[in-house]
Amino acid sequence: MKRALISVANKDGVVDFARGLEKLGYEIISTGGTYRSLQEAGVSVKQVADITGFPEILDGRVKTLHPGIHGGILARRELPEHMQQLEENQITPIDIVAVNLYPFRETISKPGVSIEEAIENIDIGGPSMVRSAAKNHQDVVIIVKPEHYRLVLDELEQNGEVSPETRLKLALEAFSHTAAYDAMIAGYLSRLNHSIFNDNFILAGEKVYELRYGENPHQKACFYRNMNPGQGLPDAQVLHGKELSYNNIVDTEAAWELVKEFEEPACVIIKHTNPCGAAVADTLEQAFMRAFGADPVSAFGGIIAFNRTVDLATARKVVEPFMEVIIAPDYEDEALECLRAKKNLRLLKLPIEENQELLLKTVSGGFVIQERDFEELDFDKLQVVTEVKPTPEQLKELAFAWKIVKHVKSNAIVVTKNGVSLGVGAGQMNRVGSAAIALQHAGDKCQGAVMASDAFFPFKDTVEMAARYGITAIIQPGGSIRDEESIVECNQHGIAMVFTGVRHFRH
Repeated sequence: MKRALISVANKDGVVDFARGLEKLGYEIISTGGTYRSLQEAGVSVKQVADITGFPEILDGRVKTLHPGIHGGILARRELPEHMQQLEENQITPIDIVAVNLYPFRETISKPGVSIEEAIENIDIGGPSMVRSAAKNHQDVVIIVKPEHYRLVLDELEQNGEVSPETRLKLALEAFSHTAAYDAMIAGYLSRLNHSIFNDNFILAGEKVYELRYGENPHQKACFYRNMNPGQGLPDAQVLHGKELSYNNIVDTEAAWELVKEFEEPACVIIKHTNPCGAAVADTLEQAFMRAFGADPVSAFGGIIAFNRTVDLATARKVVEPFMEVIIAPDYEDEALECLRAKKNLRLLKLPIEENQELLLKTVSGGFVIQERDFEELDFDKLQVVTEVKPTPEQLKELAFAWKIVKHVKSNAIVVTKNGVSLGVGAGQMNRVGSAAIALQHAGDKCQGAVMASDAFFPFKDTVEMAARYGITAIIQPGGSIRDEESIVECNQHGIAMVFTGVRHFRH
Protein backbone atom coordinates (compact mmCIF):
# COMPACT_ATOMS: atom_id res chain seq x y z
CA MET A 1 0.00 0.00 0.00
CA LYS A 2 1.26 3.47 -0.89
CA ARG A 3 1.36 6.13 1.79
CA ALA A 4 0.48 9.84 1.77
CA LEU A 5 1.32 12.34 4.50
CA ILE A 6 -1.11 15.26 4.76
CA SER A 7 -0.53 18.10 7.23
CA VAL A 8 -1.80 21.50 6.16
CA ALA A 9 -2.54 24.90 7.68
CA ASN A 10 -4.74 25.80 4.68
CA LYS A 11 -7.40 23.09 4.70
CA ASP A 12 -9.18 24.15 1.50
CA GLY A 13 -10.02 20.99 -0.47
CA VAL A 14 -8.01 18.72 1.79
CA VAL A 15 -10.91 16.40 2.66
CA ASP A 16 -11.79 15.77 -0.99
CA PHE A 17 -8.12 15.22 -1.78
CA ALA A 18 -7.75 12.69 1.03
CA ARG A 19 -10.91 10.88 -0.06
CA GLY A 20 -9.56 10.70 -3.60
CA LEU A 21 -6.30 9.19 -2.40
CA GLU A 22 -8.17 6.77 -0.16
CA LYS A 23 -10.16 5.49 -3.17
CA LEU A 24 -6.86 4.95 -5.00
CA GLY A 25 -5.64 2.73 -2.15
CA TYR A 26 -3.37 5.14 -0.29
CA GLU A 27 -2.81 4.91 3.43
CA ILE A 28 -3.07 8.40 4.90
CA ILE A 29 -1.15 9.71 7.89
CA SER A 30 -1.57 13.14 9.43
CA THR A 31 -1.07 15.41 12.42
CA GLY A 32 -2.98 17.76 14.71
CA GLY A 33 -5.81 19.75 13.20
CA THR A 34 -5.56 18.07 9.81
CA TYR A 35 -5.90 14.65 11.41
CA ARG A 36 -9.03 15.77 13.26
CA SER A 37 -10.55 17.32 10.12
CA LEU A 38 -10.01 14.15 8.10
CA GLN A 39 -11.23 11.88 10.87
CA GLU A 40 -14.40 13.93 11.37
CA ALA A 41 -15.03 13.74 7.60
CA GLY A 42 -14.90 9.95 7.77
CA VAL A 43 -11.52 9.52 6.09
CA SER A 44 -9.46 6.58 7.32
CA VAL A 45 -6.37 8.27 8.74
CA LYS A 46 -3.55 7.46 11.14
CA GLN A 47 -1.67 9.84 13.38
CA VAL A 48 2.01 10.41 12.74
CA ALA A 49 2.68 9.50 16.36
CA ASP A 50 1.32 6.02 15.65
CA ILE A 51 3.82 5.67 12.82
CA THR A 52 6.86 7.01 14.65
CA GLY A 53 6.01 5.47 18.01
CA PHE A 54 6.83 8.84 19.54
CA PRO A 55 4.27 11.37 20.83
CA GLU A 56 4.03 15.00 19.82
CA ILE A 57 6.03 17.00 22.36
CA LEU A 58 6.92 20.58 23.25
CA ASP A 59 3.43 21.91 22.50
CA GLY A 60 3.55 20.40 19.03
CA ARG A 61 6.96 21.84 18.13
CA VAL A 62 8.22 18.30 17.56
CA LYS A 63 5.95 15.80 15.82
CA THR A 64 7.23 14.99 12.32
CA LEU A 65 10.97 15.48 12.94
CA HIS A 66 11.67 11.76 13.09
CA PRO A 67 13.54 9.17 10.95
CA GLY A 68 10.26 7.29 10.56
CA ILE A 69 8.96 10.24 8.58
CA HIS A 70 12.00 11.72 6.89
CA GLY A 71 13.48 8.32 6.12
CA GLY A 72 10.25 7.40 4.35
CA ILE A 73 10.39 10.64 2.35
CA LEU A 74 14.09 10.82 1.49
CA ALA A 75 14.81 7.19 0.57
CA ARG A 76 15.76 6.78 -3.09
CA ARG A 77 13.70 3.93 -4.42
CA GLU A 78 16.24 2.96 -7.12
CA LEU A 79 19.01 2.36 -4.53
CA PRO A 80 18.81 -1.13 -2.99
CA GLU A 81 20.82 -0.05 0.05
CA HIS A 82 18.26 2.72 0.81
CA MET A 83 15.36 0.32 0.57
CA GLN A 84 17.18 -2.25 2.68
CA GLN A 85 17.76 0.35 5.41
CA LEU A 86 14.06 1.22 5.40
CA GLU A 87 13.21 -2.45 5.83
CA GLU A 88 15.78 -2.91 8.60
CA ASN A 89 14.33 0.05 10.47
CA GLN A 90 10.70 -0.81 9.74
CA ILE A 91 10.10 2.44 7.83
CA THR A 92 7.42 2.58 5.16
CA PRO A 93 8.12 4.82 2.14
CA ILE A 94 5.99 7.95 1.85
CA ASP A 95 4.92 8.61 -1.74
CA ILE A 96 2.91 11.83 -1.46
CA VAL A 97 3.49 14.78 0.88
CA ALA A 98 0.80 17.47 1.04
CA VAL A 99 2.02 20.17 3.39
CA ASN A 100 1.62 23.92 3.67
CA LEU A 101 2.92 26.09 6.44
CA TYR A 102 1.73 27.99 9.50
CA PRO A 103 0.19 31.34 8.47
CA PHE A 104 3.15 33.50 9.44
CA ARG A 105 2.23 36.49 7.24
CA GLU A 106 -1.33 36.54 8.57
CA THR A 107 -0.04 36.30 12.14
CA ILE A 108 2.40 39.20 11.97
CA SER A 109 -0.17 41.31 10.09
CA LYS A 110 -2.54 41.26 13.06
CA PRO A 111 -2.63 44.51 15.07
CA GLY A 112 -0.76 44.21 18.33
CA VAL A 113 0.66 40.76 17.66
CA SER A 114 3.27 39.81 20.24
CA ILE A 115 6.78 38.64 19.41
CA GLU A 116 6.00 35.38 21.24
CA GLU A 117 2.97 34.69 19.06
CA ALA A 118 4.92 35.48 15.91
CA ILE A 119 7.77 33.19 16.90
CA GLU A 120 5.38 30.33 17.69
CA ASN A 121 4.02 30.62 14.16
CA ILE A 122 7.40 29.89 12.62
CA ASP A 123 6.91 26.44 11.14
CA ILE A 124 9.84 24.02 11.52
CA GLY A 125 8.57 20.54 10.75
CA GLY A 126 6.54 21.69 7.76
CA PRO A 127 9.41 23.27 5.77
CA SER A 128 11.59 20.27 6.63
CA MET A 129 9.08 17.86 5.12
CA VAL A 130 8.49 20.08 2.10
CA ARG A 131 12.20 20.38 1.36
CA SER A 132 12.78 16.65 1.89
CA ALA A 133 9.98 15.70 -0.49
CA ALA A 134 11.02 18.31 -3.07
CA LYS A 135 14.61 17.06 -2.96
CA ASN A 136 13.39 13.53 -3.63
CA HIS A 137 10.68 14.55 -6.10
CA GLN A 138 11.59 11.73 -8.51
CA ASP A 139 10.03 9.38 -5.95
CA VAL A 140 7.81 11.65 -3.84
CA VAL A 141 5.05 14.00 -5.01
CA ILE A 142 5.09 17.25 -3.03
CA ILE A 143 2.03 19.52 -2.97
CA VAL A 144 2.02 22.88 -1.17
CA LYS A 145 -1.01 24.54 -2.83
CA PRO A 146 -4.59 23.20 -2.67
CA GLU A 147 -5.21 24.12 -6.32
CA HIS A 148 -2.91 21.28 -7.37
CA TYR A 149 -4.77 18.51 -5.54
CA ARG A 150 -6.97 17.92 -8.57
CA LEU A 151 -3.99 17.83 -10.94
CA VAL A 152 -2.33 15.08 -8.90
CA LEU A 153 -5.53 13.07 -8.51
CA ASP A 154 -6.27 13.29 -12.25
CA GLU A 155 -2.83 11.96 -13.19
CA LEU A 156 -3.04 9.17 -10.62
CA GLU A 157 -6.52 8.16 -11.80
CA GLN A 158 -5.61 8.28 -15.50
CA ASN A 159 -2.04 6.97 -15.49
CA GLY A 160 -1.50 5.38 -12.10
CA GLU A 161 1.36 7.78 -11.41
CA VAL A 162 2.34 11.43 -11.54
CA SER A 163 4.46 12.45 -14.52
CA PRO A 164 8.10 13.54 -14.12
CA GLU A 165 7.17 16.94 -15.58
CA THR A 166 4.51 17.51 -12.93
CA ARG A 167 6.80 16.26 -10.17
CA LEU A 168 9.48 18.76 -11.20
CA LYS A 169 6.95 21.60 -11.44
CA LEU A 170 5.63 20.83 -7.96
CA ALA A 171 9.16 20.56 -6.53
CA LEU A 172 10.04 23.99 -7.90
CA GLU A 173 6.89 25.40 -6.35
CA ALA A 174 7.75 23.72 -3.05
CA PHE A 175 11.23 25.23 -2.83
CA SER A 176 9.80 28.62 -3.81
CA HIS A 177 7.20 28.20 -1.06
CA THR A 178 9.76 27.58 1.67
CA ALA A 179 12.11 30.26 0.35
CA ALA A 180 9.32 32.85 0.47
CA TYR A 181 8.40 31.69 3.96
CA ASP A 182 11.97 32.12 5.19
CA ALA A 183 12.13 35.53 3.52
CA MET A 184 9.06 36.67 5.47
CA ILE A 185 10.63 35.52 8.73
CA ALA A 186 13.92 37.24 7.91
CA GLY A 187 12.04 40.45 7.08
CA TYR A 188 10.12 40.32 10.35
CA LEU A 189 13.25 39.74 12.42
CA SER A 190 15.03 42.55 10.55
CA ARG A 191 12.29 44.96 11.57
CA LEU A 192 12.53 43.78 15.18
CA ASN A 193 16.26 44.34 15.03
CA HIS A 194 15.83 47.72 13.29
CA SER A 195 18.27 46.54 10.65
CA ILE A 196 17.77 47.44 6.99
CA PHE A 197 20.81 46.64 4.92
CA ASN A 198 21.78 43.17 6.07
CA ASP A 199 24.53 41.10 4.49
CA ASN A 200 21.87 39.21 2.55
CA PHE A 201 18.84 41.01 1.17
CA ILE A 202 15.96 38.61 0.59
CA LEU A 203 12.90 39.53 -1.45
CA ALA A 204 9.88 37.24 -1.80
CA GLY A 205 6.90 37.87 -4.02
CA GLU A 206 3.54 36.22 -4.61
CA LYS A 207 2.08 36.38 -8.10
CA VAL A 208 -0.98 38.62 -8.36
CA TYR A 209 -1.52 37.98 -12.07
CA GLU A 210 0.32 37.73 -15.34
CA LEU A 211 0.32 40.84 -17.50
CA ARG A 212 -0.51 40.88 -21.19
CA TYR A 213 2.98 42.28 -21.79
CA GLY A 214 5.57 44.58 -20.24
CA GLU A 215 6.53 48.13 -21.12
CA ASN A 216 6.27 47.09 -24.76
CA PRO A 217 4.32 44.28 -26.47
CA HIS A 218 7.44 42.20 -27.13
CA GLN A 219 8.29 42.02 -23.39
CA LYS A 220 6.76 39.50 -20.97
CA ALA A 221 5.76 40.72 -17.51
CA CYS A 222 4.03 39.71 -14.28
CA PHE A 223 2.65 41.52 -11.22
CA TYR A 224 3.83 40.32 -7.78
CA ARG A 225 2.88 41.16 -4.21
CA ASN A 226 5.58 41.63 -1.59
CA MET A 227 4.89 38.95 1.01
CA ASN A 228 5.79 41.12 3.99
CA PRO A 229 2.93 42.79 5.91
CA GLY A 230 1.57 46.15 4.82
CA GLN A 231 -0.74 47.35 2.10
CA GLY A 232 0.40 48.48 -1.30
CA LEU A 233 -0.80 48.60 -4.86
CA PRO A 234 -1.14 44.78 -5.22
CA ASP A 235 -3.69 44.93 -2.37
CA ALA A 236 -5.89 47.55 -4.04
CA GLN A 237 -9.45 46.41 -4.70
CA VAL A 238 -10.26 46.51 -8.40
CA LEU A 239 -13.84 47.77 -8.41
CA HIS A 240 -14.21 48.04 -12.16
CA GLY A 241 -12.35 47.64 -15.42
CA LYS A 242 -9.85 45.23 -16.88
CA GLU A 243 -6.55 44.23 -15.32
CA LEU A 244 -3.80 46.82 -15.08
CA SER A 245 -1.00 46.82 -17.61
CA TYR A 246 2.69 47.07 -16.69
CA ASN A 247 2.74 50.80 -17.47
CA ASN A 248 -0.56 51.32 -15.61
CA ILE A 249 0.95 49.77 -12.49
CA VAL A 250 4.10 51.90 -12.57
CA ASP A 251 2.15 55.10 -13.28
CA THR A 252 -0.51 54.37 -10.66
CA GLU A 253 2.19 53.89 -8.04
CA ALA A 254 3.68 57.28 -8.99
CA ALA A 255 0.28 58.99 -8.74
CA TRP A 256 -0.57 57.36 -5.41
CA GLU A 257 2.74 58.22 -3.77
CA LEU A 258 2.40 61.89 -4.78
CA VAL A 259 -1.26 62.42 -3.84
CA LYS A 260 -0.55 61.04 -0.35
CA GLU A 261 1.74 64.05 0.24
CA PHE A 262 -1.22 66.43 0.57
CA GLU A 263 -3.51 67.05 3.54
CA GLU A 264 -6.07 69.12 1.61
CA PRO A 265 -8.39 67.53 -0.97
CA ALA A 266 -6.00 66.78 -3.83
CA CYS A 267 -5.87 65.35 -7.32
CA VAL A 268 -2.82 64.17 -9.21
CA ILE A 269 -2.74 63.15 -12.87
CA ILE A 270 0.28 61.11 -13.99
CA LYS A 271 1.63 60.44 -17.45
CA HIS A 272 4.75 58.31 -17.89
CA THR A 273 5.49 58.49 -14.14
CA ASN A 274 5.55 62.31 -14.09
CA PRO A 275 2.74 64.58 -12.90
CA CYS A 276 1.17 66.52 -15.76
CA GLY A 277 -1.37 67.99 -13.35
CA ALA A 278 -1.56 68.38 -9.59
CA ALA A 279 -3.86 70.56 -7.53
CA VAL A 280 -5.39 71.09 -4.12
CA ALA A 281 -8.75 72.74 -3.49
CA ASP A 282 -11.67 72.97 -1.10
CA THR A 283 -13.43 70.08 -2.85
CA LEU A 284 -12.28 67.04 -4.79
CA GLU A 285 -14.25 68.18 -7.84
CA GLN A 286 -12.39 71.49 -7.89
CA ALA A 287 -9.05 69.73 -7.39
CA PHE A 288 -9.70 67.49 -10.40
CA MET A 289 -10.83 70.34 -12.65
CA ARG A 290 -7.75 72.38 -11.74
CA ALA A 291 -5.35 69.46 -12.15
CA PHE A 292 -6.85 68.46 -15.50
CA GLY A 293 -6.87 72.04 -16.68
CA ALA A 294 -3.16 72.39 -15.96
CA ASP A 295 -2.32 70.25 -19.03
CA PRO A 296 -5.39 68.66 -20.66
CA VAL A 297 -3.38 67.49 -23.68
CA SER A 298 -0.97 65.45 -21.57
CA ALA A 299 -3.72 64.33 -19.18
CA PHE A 300 -5.50 62.43 -21.97
CA GLY A 301 -5.24 58.73 -21.14
CA GLY A 302 -3.57 59.46 -17.82
CA ILE A 303 -3.74 58.02 -14.31
CA ILE A 304 -5.76 59.89 -11.67
CA ALA A 305 -5.17 59.70 -7.92
CA PHE A 306 -7.38 61.23 -5.24
CA ASN A 307 -6.71 61.44 -1.50
CA ARG A 308 -10.39 61.59 -0.54
CA THR A 309 -13.51 59.51 -1.16
CA VAL A 310 -14.70 60.21 -4.70
CA ASP A 311 -18.15 61.81 -4.70
CA LEU A 312 -20.75 62.00 -7.48
CA ALA A 313 -19.89 65.56 -8.48
CA THR A 314 -16.25 64.59 -9.02
CA ALA A 315 -17.20 61.40 -10.85
CA ARG A 316 -19.37 63.31 -13.32
CA LYS A 317 -16.38 65.44 -14.30
CA VAL A 318 -13.94 62.53 -14.45
CA VAL A 319 -15.99 60.46 -16.90
CA GLU A 320 -15.93 63.18 -19.56
CA PRO A 321 -12.31 62.74 -20.80
CA PHE A 322 -10.60 59.44 -21.61
CA MET A 323 -8.57 58.28 -18.61
CA GLU A 324 -6.97 54.90 -17.86
CA VAL A 325 -7.07 54.46 -14.07
CA ILE A 326 -8.52 56.11 -10.97
CA ILE A 327 -7.16 55.26 -7.53
CA ALA A 328 -8.73 56.61 -4.34
CA PRO A 329 -9.31 55.62 -0.70
CA ASP A 330 -13.01 55.01 -1.45
CA TYR A 331 -15.98 55.90 -3.66
CA GLU A 332 -19.56 56.88 -2.92
CA ASP A 333 -22.07 54.41 -4.34
CA GLU A 334 -23.48 56.98 -6.79
CA ALA A 335 -19.97 57.89 -7.92
CA LEU A 336 -19.16 54.23 -8.60
CA GLU A 337 -22.30 53.83 -10.66
CA CYS A 338 -21.39 56.90 -12.70
CA LEU A 339 -17.76 55.84 -13.26
CA ARG A 340 -18.68 52.29 -14.23
CA ALA A 341 -20.37 53.71 -17.32
CA LYS A 342 -16.85 53.82 -18.75
CA LYS A 343 -16.29 50.15 -19.65
CA ASN A 344 -12.49 50.13 -19.64
CA LEU A 345 -11.82 52.63 -16.86
CA ARG A 346 -10.04 50.87 -14.01
CA LEU A 347 -11.25 51.86 -10.56
CA LEU A 348 -8.97 51.03 -7.64
CA LYS A 349 -9.70 51.40 -3.94
CA LEU A 350 -6.81 51.51 -1.47
CA PRO A 351 -6.56 52.91 2.08
CA ILE A 352 -3.99 55.65 2.50
CA GLU A 353 -1.02 54.26 4.42
CA GLU A 354 2.63 55.22 4.53
CA ASN A 355 4.63 52.79 2.42
CA GLN A 356 7.65 51.68 4.45
CA GLU A 357 9.07 49.29 1.88
CA LEU A 358 12.53 49.87 0.49
CA LEU A 359 12.97 50.96 -3.11
CA LEU A 360 14.75 48.46 -5.34
CA LYS A 361 16.14 48.81 -8.85
CA THR A 362 17.85 46.07 -10.78
CA VAL A 363 21.12 46.39 -12.65
CA SER A 364 22.91 43.78 -14.70
CA GLY A 365 23.86 41.04 -12.25
CA GLY A 366 22.42 42.69 -9.16
CA PHE A 367 20.31 45.43 -7.68
CA VAL A 368 20.51 48.54 -5.53
CA ILE A 369 18.14 49.31 -2.68
CA GLN A 370 17.44 52.44 -0.69
CA GLU A 371 15.02 53.90 1.83
CA ARG A 372 12.05 55.80 0.47
CA ASP A 373 12.29 59.58 0.38
CA PHE A 374 10.06 60.60 3.27
CA GLU A 375 11.89 63.85 3.97
CA GLU A 376 9.36 66.62 4.57
CA LEU A 377 9.89 70.35 4.29
CA ASP A 378 10.96 71.82 7.62
CA PHE A 379 10.03 75.52 7.67
CA ASP A 380 12.27 76.10 10.69
CA LYS A 381 15.28 75.03 8.62
CA LEU A 382 14.48 77.06 5.52
CA GLN A 383 17.17 79.58 4.71
CA VAL A 384 15.98 82.81 3.10
CA VAL A 385 18.99 83.89 1.03
CA THR A 386 17.61 86.93 -0.85
CA GLU A 387 16.87 90.51 0.09
CA VAL A 388 13.20 89.97 -0.67
CA LYS A 389 11.55 87.71 1.87
CA PRO A 390 8.76 85.35 0.82
CA THR A 391 5.31 86.21 2.13
CA PRO A 392 3.33 83.64 4.14
CA GLU A 393 1.24 82.97 1.02
CA GLN A 394 4.37 82.43 -1.05
CA LEU A 395 5.82 80.07 1.56
CA LYS A 396 2.63 78.00 1.42
CA GLU A 397 2.84 77.89 -2.38
CA LEU A 398 6.54 77.01 -2.29
CA ALA A 399 5.74 74.10 0.04
CA PHE A 400 3.11 72.88 -2.45
CA ALA A 401 5.55 73.10 -5.36
CA TRP A 402 8.23 71.35 -3.29
CA LYS A 403 5.96 68.34 -2.69
CA ILE A 404 5.39 67.99 -6.42
CA VAL A 405 8.99 68.43 -7.56
CA LYS A 406 10.00 65.67 -5.17
CA HIS A 407 8.04 63.24 -7.40
CA VAL A 408 9.25 64.48 -10.80
CA LYS A 409 12.10 62.77 -12.64
CA SER A 410 15.39 64.65 -12.38
CA ASN A 411 16.37 67.17 -13.54
CA ALA A 412 13.06 68.52 -12.22
CA ILE A 413 11.50 71.98 -12.34
CA VAL A 414 7.92 72.73 -11.28
CA VAL A 415 5.99 75.98 -11.62
CA THR A 416 2.82 76.45 -9.52
CA LYS A 417 0.34 79.14 -8.53
CA ASN A 418 -2.66 79.07 -6.23
CA GLY A 419 -2.26 75.36 -5.47
CA VAL A 420 -2.10 74.23 -9.10
CA SER A 421 0.82 72.97 -11.16
CA LEU A 422 1.26 75.18 -14.22
CA GLY A 423 4.34 73.67 -15.79
CA VAL A 424 6.51 70.61 -15.19
CA GLY A 425 9.97 70.08 -16.67
CA ALA A 426 11.16 66.51 -16.14
CA GLY A 427 14.10 64.29 -16.92
CA GLN A 428 16.18 66.67 -19.00
CA MET A 429 19.93 66.38 -19.23
CA ASN A 430 20.41 69.90 -17.86
CA ARG A 431 18.37 71.98 -15.44
CA VAL A 432 17.84 74.97 -17.70
CA GLY A 433 16.26 72.61 -20.24
CA SER A 434 13.74 71.44 -17.66
CA ALA A 435 13.08 75.04 -16.65
CA ALA A 436 12.45 76.01 -20.28
CA ILE A 437 9.85 73.23 -20.66
CA ALA A 438 8.05 74.15 -17.42
CA LEU A 439 8.05 77.90 -18.02
CA GLN A 440 7.08 77.72 -21.68
CA HIS A 441 4.17 75.44 -20.86
CA ALA A 442 2.94 77.77 -18.10
CA GLY A 443 3.41 80.80 -20.36
CA ASP A 444 1.62 83.96 -19.21
CA LYS A 445 0.35 82.15 -16.11
CA CYS A 446 3.87 82.39 -14.73
CA GLN A 447 3.24 85.99 -13.67
CA GLY A 448 3.22 85.83 -9.86
CA ALA A 449 3.93 82.07 -9.78
CA VAL A 450 6.63 80.20 -7.86
CA MET A 451 9.25 77.70 -9.00
CA ALA A 452 10.69 74.61 -7.33
CA SER A 453 13.87 72.77 -8.30
CA ASP A 454 14.78 69.31 -7.02
CA ALA A 455 18.49 70.17 -6.89
CA PHE A 456 20.65 73.28 -6.81
CA PHE A 457 21.22 75.66 -9.71
CA PRO A 458 24.74 75.17 -11.07
CA PHE A 459 24.49 78.49 -12.91
CA LYS A 460 22.33 81.62 -12.77
CA ASP A 461 20.71 80.88 -16.15
CA THR A 462 17.64 79.22 -14.62
CA VAL A 463 16.99 82.31 -12.48
CA GLU A 464 17.43 84.57 -15.51
CA MET A 465 14.80 82.58 -17.40
CA ALA A 466 12.45 82.53 -14.39
CA ALA A 467 12.69 86.31 -14.09
CA ARG A 468 11.72 86.79 -17.75
CA TYR A 469 8.53 84.82 -17.14
CA GLY A 470 7.57 86.69 -13.97
CA ILE A 471 8.38 84.10 -11.30
CA THR A 472 8.24 85.76 -7.85
CA ALA A 473 9.70 83.09 -5.54
CA ILE A 474 11.98 80.05 -5.86
CA ILE A 475 12.63 77.07 -3.63
CA GLN A 476 15.72 74.91 -4.16
CA PRO A 477 18.22 72.94 -2.05
CA GLY A 478 21.19 75.27 -2.45
CA GLY A 479 24.74 74.02 -2.09
CA SER A 480 26.29 74.99 -5.42
CA ILE A 481 29.68 76.71 -5.49
CA ARG A 482 27.87 79.29 -7.67
CA ASP A 483 24.96 79.87 -5.30
CA GLU A 484 25.94 83.51 -4.94
CA GLU A 485 25.43 84.12 -8.68
CA SER A 486 21.83 82.87 -8.43
CA ILE A 487 21.23 84.91 -5.26
CA VAL A 488 22.50 88.10 -6.93
CA GLU A 489 20.32 87.43 -9.97
CA CYS A 490 17.26 86.97 -7.74
CA ASN A 491 18.03 90.23 -5.94
CA GLN A 492 18.29 92.10 -9.22
CA HIS A 493 14.80 90.98 -10.22
CA GLY A 494 13.13 91.13 -6.80
CA ILE A 495 12.65 87.36 -6.57
CA ALA A 496 12.50 85.71 -3.15
CA MET A 497 14.55 82.52 -2.88
CA VAL A 498 14.82 79.97 -0.09
CA PHE A 499 17.22 77.07 0.37
CA THR A 500 15.99 73.81 1.90
CA GLY A 501 19.33 72.07 2.35
CA VAL A 502 17.63 68.91 1.06
CA ARG A 503 17.88 67.43 -2.44
CA HIS A 504 15.17 65.30 -4.05
CA PHE A 505 16.81 63.56 -7.03
CA ARG A 506 14.51 60.97 -8.61
CA HIS A 507 16.10 58.77 -11.26
